[in-house]
Amino acid sequence: MKIIILGAGQVGGTLAEHLASEANDITVVDTDGERLRALSDRLDIRTVQGRGSFPTVLRQAGADDADMLVAVTNSDEINMIACQVAYTLFHTPTKIARVREAAYLTRSGLFSNESIPVDVLISPEQVVTNYIKRLIEYPGALQVIDFAGGKAQLVAVKAYYGGPLVGQQLRQLREHMPNVDTRVAAIFRRNRAIMPQGDTVIEADDEVFFIAAKAHIRAVMSEMRRMEDSYKKVVIAGGGHIGERLAEAIESRYQVKIIEMNPARCRYLSETLDSTIVLQGSASDRDLLVEENISDADIFLALTNDDEANIMSSLLAKRLGARKVMTIINNPAYVDLVQGGEIDIAISPQMATIGTLLTHVRRGDIESVHSLRRGAAEAIEAIAHGDSKSSKVVGRAIQDIALPPGTTIGAIIRNEEVLIAHDATVIESGDHVILFLVDKKYIRDAERLFQVGLTFF
Repeated sequence: MKIIILGAGQVGGTLAEHLASEANDITVVDTDGERLRALSDRLDIRTVQGRGSFPTVLRQAGADDADMLVAVTNSDEINMIACQVAYTLFHTPTKIARVREAAYLTRSGLFSNESIPVDVLISPEQVVTNYIKRLIEYPGALQVIDFAGGKAQLVAVKAYYGGPLVGQQLRQLREHMPNVDTRVAAIFRRNRAIMPQGDTVIEADDEVFFIAAKAHIRAVMSEMRRMEDSYKKVVIAGGGHIGERLAEAIESRYQVKIIEMNPARCRYLSETLDSTIVLQGSASDRDLLVEENISDADIFLALTNDDEANIMSSLLAKRLGARKVMTIINNPAYVDLVQGGEIDIAISPQMATIGTLLTHVRRGDIESVHSLRRGAAEAIEAIAHGDSKSSKVVGRAIQDIALPPGTTIGAIIRNEEVLIAHDATVIESGDHVILFLVDKKYIRDAERLFQVGLTFF
Protein backbone atom coordinates (compact mmCIF):
# COMPACT_ATOMS: atom_id res chain seq x y z
CA MET A 1 0.00 0.00 0.00
CA LYS A 2 1.16 3.53 -0.71
CA ILE A 3 0.60 5.52 2.49
CA ILE A 4 1.29 9.20 3.28
CA ILE A 5 1.66 10.04 6.98
CA LEU A 6 1.40 13.71 7.97
CA GLY A 7 3.21 14.41 11.24
CA ALA A 8 6.47 12.83 12.41
CA GLY A 9 5.64 13.13 16.12
CA GLN A 10 5.31 10.15 18.45
CA VAL A 11 2.18 8.68 16.85
CA GLY A 12 3.29 9.37 13.25
CA GLY A 13 6.78 8.03 13.92
CA THR A 14 5.55 4.87 15.67
CA LEU A 15 3.02 4.24 12.90
CA ALA A 16 5.70 4.65 10.19
CA GLU A 17 7.86 2.15 12.08
CA HIS A 18 5.05 -0.45 12.24
CA LEU A 19 4.10 -0.04 8.60
CA ALA A 20 7.60 0.19 7.10
CA SER A 21 8.39 -3.23 8.58
CA GLU A 22 5.43 -4.68 6.66
CA ALA A 23 6.58 -3.80 3.12
CA ASN A 24 4.40 -0.73 2.57
CA ASP A 25 5.51 2.32 0.58
CA ILE A 26 5.60 5.06 3.24
CA THR A 27 6.13 8.82 2.91
CA VAL A 28 6.23 10.99 6.05
CA VAL A 29 5.57 14.75 5.84
CA ASP A 30 6.51 17.21 8.60
CA THR A 31 7.73 20.81 8.92
CA ASP A 32 10.56 19.70 11.24
CA GLY A 33 13.56 18.59 9.17
CA GLU A 34 15.45 17.25 12.19
CA ARG A 35 12.64 14.85 13.06
CA LEU A 36 12.38 13.65 9.47
CA ARG A 37 16.13 13.01 9.27
CA ALA A 38 16.03 11.01 12.50
CA LEU A 39 13.19 8.87 11.08
CA SER A 40 14.73 8.29 7.65
CA ASP A 41 18.04 7.27 9.25
CA ARG A 42 16.23 4.46 11.07
CA LEU A 43 13.55 3.41 8.58
CA ASP A 44 13.25 2.65 4.88
CA ILE A 45 10.82 5.51 4.10
CA ARG A 46 10.61 8.71 2.03
CA THR A 47 10.30 12.06 3.77
CA VAL A 48 9.04 15.45 2.58
CA GLN A 49 9.54 18.66 4.55
CA GLY A 50 6.61 21.10 4.45
CA ARG A 51 3.05 21.74 5.63
CA GLY A 52 0.92 18.68 5.07
CA SER A 53 -2.17 20.68 4.12
CA PHE A 54 -0.51 22.39 1.13
CA PRO A 55 -1.48 20.86 -2.25
CA THR A 56 2.11 21.25 -3.56
CA VAL A 57 3.52 19.37 -0.55
CA LEU A 58 0.94 16.58 -0.88
CA ARG A 59 1.72 16.22 -4.58
CA GLN A 60 5.43 16.03 -3.78
CA ALA A 61 4.64 13.29 -1.23
CA GLY A 62 2.95 11.26 -3.98
CA ALA A 63 -0.72 12.04 -3.31
CA ASP A 64 -1.56 11.49 -7.02
CA ASP A 65 -1.58 7.73 -6.58
CA ALA A 66 -1.61 7.23 -2.77
CA ASP A 67 -3.97 4.61 -1.30
CA MET A 68 -4.23 6.29 2.06
CA LEU A 69 -3.57 9.54 3.89
CA VAL A 70 -3.05 9.43 7.66
CA ALA A 71 -3.09 12.97 9.14
CA VAL A 72 -1.72 12.88 12.70
CA THR A 73 -0.09 16.32 13.08
CA ASN A 74 -0.59 18.23 16.34
CA SER A 75 -3.17 20.51 14.71
CA ASP A 76 -6.76 19.31 14.24
CA GLU A 77 -7.26 22.01 11.61
CA ILE A 78 -4.26 20.99 9.47
CA ASN A 79 -5.40 17.34 9.67
CA MET A 80 -8.92 18.24 8.55
CA ILE A 81 -7.80 20.56 5.71
CA ALA A 82 -5.28 17.96 4.47
CA CYS A 83 -8.09 15.40 4.16
CA GLN A 84 -10.21 17.96 2.27
CA VAL A 85 -7.34 18.72 -0.17
CA ALA A 86 -6.58 15.00 -0.65
CA TYR A 87 -10.25 14.31 -1.43
CA THR A 88 -10.85 17.28 -3.74
CA LEU A 89 -7.59 17.38 -5.72
CA PHE A 90 -6.20 13.85 -5.52
CA HIS A 91 -9.26 11.61 -4.89
CA THR A 92 -7.34 9.69 -2.19
CA PRO A 93 -9.47 6.59 -1.37
CA THR A 94 -8.95 6.48 2.43
CA LYS A 95 -8.40 9.49 4.68
CA ILE A 96 -7.72 9.13 8.41
CA ALA A 97 -7.44 12.17 10.68
CA ARG A 98 -6.57 12.64 14.31
CA VAL A 99 -9.03 15.13 15.79
CA ARG A 100 -8.67 15.94 19.49
CA GLU A 101 -11.03 18.83 20.11
CA ALA A 102 -14.40 17.74 21.49
CA ALA A 103 -16.00 20.83 19.88
CA TYR A 104 -15.50 19.14 16.46
CA LEU A 105 -16.23 15.58 17.56
CA THR A 106 -19.63 16.28 19.09
CA ARG A 107 -21.12 17.81 15.90
CA SER A 108 -22.94 15.14 13.92
CA GLY A 109 -22.70 15.35 10.14
CA LEU A 110 -19.52 17.41 10.19
CA PHE A 111 -17.36 14.60 8.82
CA SER A 112 -18.77 13.35 5.54
CA ASN A 113 -17.84 13.70 1.86
CA GLU A 114 -20.30 16.61 1.51
CA SER A 115 -18.63 18.61 4.32
CA ILE A 116 -15.21 17.52 5.68
CA PRO A 117 -14.27 14.27 3.93
CA VAL A 118 -12.64 12.20 6.71
CA ASP A 119 -13.26 8.44 6.47
CA VAL A 120 -11.90 7.54 9.90
CA LEU A 121 -11.64 9.85 12.92
CA ILE A 122 -9.12 9.02 15.62
CA SER A 123 -9.36 10.74 18.98
CA PRO A 124 -6.41 9.60 21.14
CA GLU A 125 -7.91 11.10 24.30
CA GLN A 126 -11.12 9.10 23.83
CA VAL A 127 -9.21 5.88 23.09
CA VAL A 128 -7.08 6.29 26.23
CA THR A 129 -10.09 7.28 28.38
CA ASN A 130 -11.97 4.13 27.34
CA TYR A 131 -8.87 2.03 28.02
CA ILE A 132 -8.47 3.41 31.57
CA LYS A 133 -12.21 3.07 32.25
CA ARG A 134 -12.07 -0.66 31.45
CA LEU A 135 -9.10 -1.09 33.80
CA ILE A 136 -11.02 0.62 36.60
CA GLU A 137 -13.99 -1.70 36.03
CA TYR A 138 -11.78 -4.78 36.56
CA PRO A 139 -9.59 -4.28 39.64
CA GLY A 140 -6.44 -6.37 39.28
CA ALA A 141 -6.41 -6.43 35.46
CA LEU A 142 -3.25 -5.24 33.67
CA GLN A 143 -4.90 -4.91 30.26
CA VAL A 144 -8.52 -5.25 29.09
CA ILE A 145 -9.38 -5.44 25.39
CA ASP A 146 -12.90 -5.55 23.92
CA PHE A 147 -13.81 -7.66 20.89
CA ALA A 148 -17.00 -7.62 18.81
CA GLY A 149 -18.34 -4.53 20.56
CA GLY A 150 -17.53 -5.85 24.03
CA LYS A 151 -19.22 -9.29 23.77
CA ALA A 152 -15.86 -10.98 24.41
CA GLN A 153 -12.93 -9.56 26.35
CA LEU A 154 -9.27 -10.35 26.64
CA VAL A 155 -7.91 -9.68 30.11
CA ALA A 156 -4.33 -9.84 31.43
CA VAL A 157 -3.75 -10.64 35.09
CA LYS A 158 -0.68 -11.44 37.13
CA ALA A 159 -0.76 -14.89 38.72
CA TYR A 160 0.03 -14.50 42.41
CA TYR A 161 1.98 -16.80 44.66
CA GLY A 162 -0.62 -18.84 46.52
CA GLY A 163 -3.30 -18.18 43.86
CA PRO A 164 -5.60 -21.13 43.03
CA LEU A 165 -3.99 -21.85 39.64
CA VAL A 166 -0.30 -21.33 40.36
CA GLY A 167 1.60 -24.61 39.98
CA GLN A 168 -1.28 -26.18 38.04
CA GLN A 169 -1.50 -27.16 34.38
CA LEU A 170 -3.72 -25.08 32.12
CA ARG A 171 -5.97 -28.02 31.35
CA GLN A 172 -7.03 -28.00 35.02
CA LEU A 173 -8.66 -24.61 34.46
CA ARG A 174 -11.60 -26.49 32.94
CA GLU A 175 -11.94 -28.79 36.00
CA HIS A 176 -11.88 -25.78 38.32
CA MET A 177 -14.54 -23.97 36.29
CA PRO A 178 -16.79 -26.51 34.57
CA ASN A 179 -19.48 -23.91 33.70
CA VAL A 180 -17.20 -21.26 32.23
CA ASP A 181 -15.59 -21.59 28.81
CA THR A 182 -12.32 -19.68 28.64
CA ARG A 183 -8.99 -19.95 26.90
CA VAL A 184 -5.51 -18.77 27.86
CA ALA A 185 -4.27 -16.93 24.77
CA ALA A 186 -0.76 -15.96 25.84
CA ILE A 187 1.54 -16.09 28.86
CA PHE A 188 4.39 -13.68 29.52
CA ARG A 189 7.07 -15.08 31.78
CA ARG A 190 10.13 -13.02 32.61
CA ASN A 191 9.31 -10.71 29.65
CA ARG A 192 9.06 -13.52 27.09
CA ALA A 193 5.92 -14.76 25.38
CA ILE A 194 5.11 -18.46 25.82
CA MET A 195 2.68 -20.33 23.55
CA PRO A 196 0.26 -21.89 26.05
CA GLN A 197 -0.27 -25.68 25.76
CA GLY A 198 -2.56 -27.89 27.86
CA ASP A 199 0.41 -29.04 29.98
CA THR A 200 1.86 -25.54 30.52
CA VAL A 201 2.22 -24.95 34.27
CA ILE A 202 1.38 -21.43 35.52
CA GLU A 203 4.11 -19.93 37.71
CA ALA A 204 3.86 -17.08 40.21
CA ASP A 205 4.37 -13.67 38.54
CA ASP A 206 3.30 -14.94 35.09
CA GLU A 207 1.17 -12.46 33.16
CA VAL A 208 -1.72 -14.56 31.89
CA PHE A 209 -3.90 -13.34 29.01
CA PHE A 210 -7.23 -15.10 28.81
CA ILE A 211 -10.28 -14.60 26.62
CA ALA A 212 -13.89 -15.25 27.67
CA ALA A 213 -17.38 -13.90 27.22
CA LYS A 214 -17.74 -10.59 29.08
CA ALA A 215 -20.11 -12.14 31.64
CA HIS A 216 -17.49 -14.72 32.66
CA ILE A 217 -14.48 -12.44 33.07
CA ARG A 218 -14.82 -11.88 36.81
CA ALA A 219 -15.17 -15.60 37.52
CA VAL A 220 -11.98 -16.38 35.58
CA MET A 221 -10.08 -13.55 37.26
CA SER A 222 -10.92 -14.92 40.68
CA GLU A 223 -9.38 -18.27 39.63
CA MET A 224 -6.13 -16.58 38.66
CA ARG A 225 -5.75 -14.48 41.78
CA ARG A 226 -7.47 -13.36 44.97
CA MET A 227 -10.32 -11.20 43.77
CA GLU A 228 -9.79 -7.56 44.66
CA ASP A 229 -12.53 -5.38 46.07
CA SER A 230 -14.10 -2.94 43.61
CA TYR A 231 -12.60 0.53 43.54
CA LYS A 232 -14.63 3.28 45.21
CA LYS A 233 -12.33 6.28 45.73
CA VAL A 234 -10.49 7.55 42.65
CA VAL A 235 -7.93 10.39 42.65
CA ILE A 236 -6.95 11.86 39.26
CA ALA A 237 -3.81 13.99 38.90
CA GLY A 238 -4.22 16.32 35.92
CA GLY A 239 -7.48 17.85 34.72
CA GLY A 240 -6.58 17.98 31.02
CA HIS A 241 -8.65 16.37 28.23
CA ILE A 242 -8.17 12.81 29.49
CA GLY A 243 -8.66 13.67 33.17
CA GLU A 244 -11.85 15.58 32.38
CA ARG A 245 -13.29 12.87 30.10
CA LEU A 246 -12.49 10.11 32.57
CA ALA A 247 -14.04 11.98 35.52
CA GLU A 248 -17.14 12.63 33.43
CA ALA A 249 -17.41 8.94 32.49
CA ILE A 250 -17.01 7.51 36.01
CA GLU A 251 -18.23 10.18 38.47
CA SER A 252 -21.73 8.67 38.74
CA ARG A 253 -20.32 5.36 40.07
CA TYR A 254 -17.16 6.35 41.98
CA GLN A 255 -16.06 9.09 44.40
CA VAL A 256 -13.73 11.15 42.19
CA LYS A 257 -11.25 13.90 43.05
CA ILE A 258 -9.17 15.80 40.47
CA ILE A 259 -5.94 17.62 41.40
CA GLU A 260 -5.12 20.35 38.85
CA MET A 261 -2.49 23.13 38.96
CA ASN A 262 -4.11 25.76 36.72
CA PRO A 263 -6.71 27.90 38.62
CA ALA A 264 -8.67 28.77 35.45
CA ARG A 265 -8.85 25.10 34.46
CA CYS A 266 -10.01 24.23 38.02
CA ARG A 267 -12.89 26.72 37.72
CA TYR A 268 -13.86 25.26 34.35
CA LEU A 269 -13.78 21.69 35.69
CA SER A 270 -15.84 22.50 38.78
CA GLU A 271 -18.50 24.12 36.57
CA THR A 272 -18.53 21.28 34.01
CA LEU A 273 -18.43 18.17 36.21
CA ASP A 274 -21.32 17.12 38.42
CA SER A 275 -20.05 15.42 41.56
CA THR A 276 -16.27 15.38 41.11
CA ILE A 277 -14.31 17.34 43.76
CA VAL A 278 -11.75 19.64 42.09
CA LEU A 279 -8.64 20.59 44.07
CA GLN A 280 -6.15 23.22 42.97
CA GLY A 281 -2.53 22.29 43.62
CA SER A 282 0.32 19.98 42.62
CA ALA A 283 -0.16 16.22 42.72
CA SER A 284 3.41 15.87 43.96
CA ASP A 285 2.71 18.11 46.99
CA ARG A 286 3.04 15.67 49.88
CA ASP A 287 1.03 17.80 52.32
CA LEU A 288 -1.89 18.11 49.89
CA LEU A 289 -1.98 14.35 49.33
CA VAL A 290 -1.85 13.62 53.07
CA GLU A 291 -4.56 16.22 53.75
CA GLU A 292 -6.79 14.65 51.09
CA ASN A 293 -6.36 11.18 52.68
CA ILE A 294 -4.49 9.62 49.78
CA SER A 295 -4.04 6.54 51.99
CA ASP A 296 -7.79 5.86 51.60
CA ALA A 297 -7.68 6.12 47.79
CA ASP A 298 -8.33 2.88 45.93
CA ILE A 299 -6.69 4.14 42.77
CA PHE A 300 -4.46 7.09 41.91
CA LEU A 301 -4.27 8.03 38.21
CA ALA A 302 -1.48 10.34 36.97
CA LEU A 303 -2.81 11.75 33.68
CA THR A 304 -0.82 14.96 33.03
CA ASN A 305 1.25 15.53 29.85
CA ASP A 306 4.51 15.43 31.79
CA ASP A 307 6.00 11.92 32.16
CA GLU A 308 8.39 12.86 34.95
CA ALA A 309 5.65 14.61 36.96
CA ASN A 310 3.38 11.57 36.45
CA ILE A 311 6.05 9.12 37.62
CA MET A 312 7.04 11.16 40.69
CA SER A 313 3.47 11.86 41.84
CA SER A 314 2.60 8.15 41.37
CA LEU A 315 5.59 7.01 43.43
CA LEU A 316 4.67 9.51 46.16
CA ALA A 317 0.99 8.46 46.18
CA LYS A 318 1.99 4.79 46.45
CA ARG A 319 4.46 5.54 49.25
CA LEU A 320 1.70 7.43 51.12
CA GLY A 321 -0.64 4.43 50.94
CA ALA A 322 -2.72 4.59 47.71
CA ARG A 323 -3.84 1.03 46.91
CA LYS A 324 -3.15 1.10 43.15
CA VAL A 325 -1.44 3.61 40.89
CA MET A 326 -1.79 3.98 37.12
CA THR A 327 0.35 6.36 35.11
CA ILE A 328 0.25 7.73 31.56
CA ILE A 329 3.73 7.64 30.04
CA ASN A 330 4.31 9.16 26.60
CA ASN A 331 7.94 8.13 26.22
CA PRO A 332 7.82 4.44 25.22
CA ALA A 333 11.34 3.89 26.62
CA TYR A 334 10.04 4.64 30.14
CA VAL A 335 7.08 2.24 30.07
CA ASP A 336 9.08 -0.94 30.72
CA LEU A 337 11.25 0.82 33.29
CA VAL A 338 8.44 1.75 35.63
CA GLN A 339 5.64 -0.80 35.23
CA GLY A 340 5.24 -3.55 37.78
CA GLY A 341 7.29 -2.01 40.60
CA GLU A 342 5.72 0.76 42.63
CA ILE A 343 3.64 1.74 39.61
CA ASP A 344 1.03 -0.93 38.92
CA ILE A 345 0.12 -0.02 35.35
CA ALA A 346 1.91 2.25 32.90
CA ILE A 347 -0.27 3.31 29.96
CA SER A 348 1.28 4.29 26.64
CA PRO A 349 -1.15 6.52 24.68
CA GLN A 350 0.74 5.79 21.44
CA MET A 351 0.26 2.03 21.75
CA ALA A 352 -3.47 2.54 22.37
CA THR A 353 -3.79 4.90 19.38
CA ILE A 354 -1.57 2.83 17.08
CA GLY A 355 -3.84 -0.20 17.53
CA THR A 356 -6.81 1.87 16.34
CA LEU A 357 -4.83 3.21 13.37
CA LEU A 358 -3.43 -0.19 12.34
CA THR A 359 -6.95 -1.60 12.18
CA HIS A 360 -7.67 0.63 9.18
CA VAL A 361 -4.41 -0.05 7.40
CA ARG A 362 -4.65 -3.84 7.53
CA ARG A 363 -5.83 -5.79 4.52
CA GLY A 364 -8.54 -8.44 4.50
CA ASP A 365 -11.58 -7.80 6.64
CA ILE A 366 -9.79 -6.89 9.85
CA GLU A 367 -12.03 -5.43 12.52
CA SER A 368 -9.37 -4.54 15.11
CA VAL A 369 -5.72 -5.05 15.99
CA HIS A 370 -4.30 -4.77 19.49
CA SER A 371 -0.78 -5.02 20.86
CA LEU A 372 -0.43 -7.16 23.96
CA ARG A 373 2.26 -6.30 26.45
CA ARG A 374 3.62 -3.33 24.49
CA GLY A 375 3.94 -5.09 21.19
CA ALA A 376 5.29 -8.49 22.30
CA ALA A 377 2.27 -10.16 20.68
CA GLU A 378 -0.74 -9.12 18.61
CA ALA A 379 -4.43 -9.88 18.95
CA ILE A 380 -6.43 -9.55 15.72
CA GLU A 381 -10.19 -9.62 15.25
CA ALA A 382 -11.02 -10.67 11.69
CA ILE A 383 -14.37 -11.33 10.03
CA ALA A 384 -14.78 -14.49 7.95
CA HIS A 385 -16.58 -14.01 4.61
CA GLY A 386 -17.45 -16.13 1.60
CA ASP A 387 -18.00 -19.89 1.42
CA SER A 388 -15.80 -22.99 1.49
CA LYS A 389 -14.77 -22.39 -2.17
CA SER A 390 -13.77 -18.70 -1.96
CA SER A 391 -12.46 -18.57 1.61
CA LYS A 392 -9.52 -20.31 3.26
CA VAL A 393 -11.32 -20.47 6.63
CA VAL A 394 -15.11 -20.67 6.13
CA GLY A 395 -16.52 -24.20 6.40
CA ARG A 396 -13.30 -25.54 7.92
CA ALA A 397 -12.62 -26.87 11.39
CA ILE A 398 -9.89 -24.97 13.25
CA GLN A 399 -7.58 -28.00 13.20
CA ASP A 400 -7.74 -28.00 9.36
CA ILE A 401 -6.81 -24.32 8.88
CA ALA A 402 -3.19 -23.69 7.86
CA LEU A 403 -2.35 -21.03 10.46
CA PRO A 404 1.01 -19.23 10.25
CA PRO A 405 3.68 -20.34 12.81
CA GLY A 406 3.04 -19.12 16.36
CA THR A 407 -0.61 -18.24 15.60
CA THR A 408 -3.61 -19.54 17.52
CA ILE A 409 -7.36 -18.92 17.27
CA GLY A 410 -8.68 -18.01 20.71
CA ALA A 411 -12.40 -17.44 20.23
CA ILE A 412 -15.18 -17.03 17.68
CA ILE A 413 -18.05 -14.61 18.13
CA ARG A 414 -21.14 -15.70 16.22
CA ASN A 415 -24.08 -13.28 16.43
CA GLU A 416 -24.53 -12.84 20.19
CA GLU A 417 -22.68 -16.01 21.19
CA VAL A 418 -19.03 -16.28 22.25
CA LEU A 419 -17.53 -19.66 21.34
CA ILE A 420 -14.14 -20.47 22.81
CA ALA A 421 -12.13 -22.11 20.03
CA HIS A 422 -11.62 -25.89 20.07
CA ASP A 423 -9.98 -28.01 17.36
CA ALA A 424 -13.30 -29.25 15.98
CA THR A 425 -15.02 -25.82 15.92
CA VAL A 426 -16.09 -25.00 12.33
CA ILE A 427 -15.91 -21.36 11.18
CA GLU A 428 -18.99 -19.94 9.44
CA SER A 429 -19.36 -16.88 7.23
CA GLY A 430 -19.91 -13.74 9.33
CA ASP A 431 -18.01 -15.09 12.36
CA HIS A 432 -15.68 -12.70 14.18
CA VAL A 433 -12.48 -14.71 14.68
CA ILE A 434 -9.96 -13.69 17.37
CA LEU A 435 -6.37 -14.65 16.49
CA PHE A 436 -3.20 -14.34 18.56
CA LEU A 437 0.24 -14.00 17.00
CA VAL A 438 3.43 -14.27 19.00
CA ASP A 439 5.53 -13.26 15.98
CA LYS A 440 4.59 -10.01 14.24
CA LYS A 441 6.19 -10.96 10.94
CA TYR A 442 3.32 -13.37 10.22
CA ILE A 443 0.60 -10.69 10.45
CA ARG A 444 0.37 -10.44 6.64
CA ASP A 445 -0.10 -14.23 6.35
CA ALA A 446 -2.84 -14.20 9.01
CA GLU A 447 -4.63 -11.38 7.15
CA ARG A 448 -4.43 -13.24 3.84
CA LEU A 449 -6.40 -16.13 5.34
CA PHE A 450 -9.39 -13.78 5.59
CA GLN A 451 -9.25 -12.41 2.05
CA VAL A 452 -11.99 -13.77 -0.17
CA GLY A 453 -11.08 -15.20 -3.56
CA LEU A 454 -9.34 -12.63 -5.73
CA THR A 455 -11.04 -9.54 -4.37
CA PHE A 456 -9.56 -7.13 -1.85
CA PHE A 457 -11.59 -5.25 0.74
